[in-house]
Amino acid sequence: MLTLTENAATAVKTIVSHGADADTAGLRIHGADNPVAGFALTVAGSPDAADAVVEAEGARVFLDPAATLALDDQVLDAQVDDDGAVHFALAMQR
Repeated sequence: MLTLTENAATAVKTIVSHGADADTAGLRIHGADNPVAGFALTVAGSPDAADAVVEAEGARVFLDPAATLALDDQVLDAQVDDDGAVHFALAMQR
């Protein structure tokens, strides 16, 4: 199952906190029909019925079925640049 670093959990919580549904919302990763093309990230008020839910340090990430399979052995990390933009990256779990 996908895991989150502390930086990623903090970034997800910060992004989601700006919405009205912050208590139930999460970052949704989807669009993995073609993983080479990348994934789409959106803030969702709740997971879709088929989504897997990953929770870490109060952050919630929803994975559509294809993303669940593609990211099963991955770690999600995040970096914030000097302008405050968040950049997510994936790495293999150790």
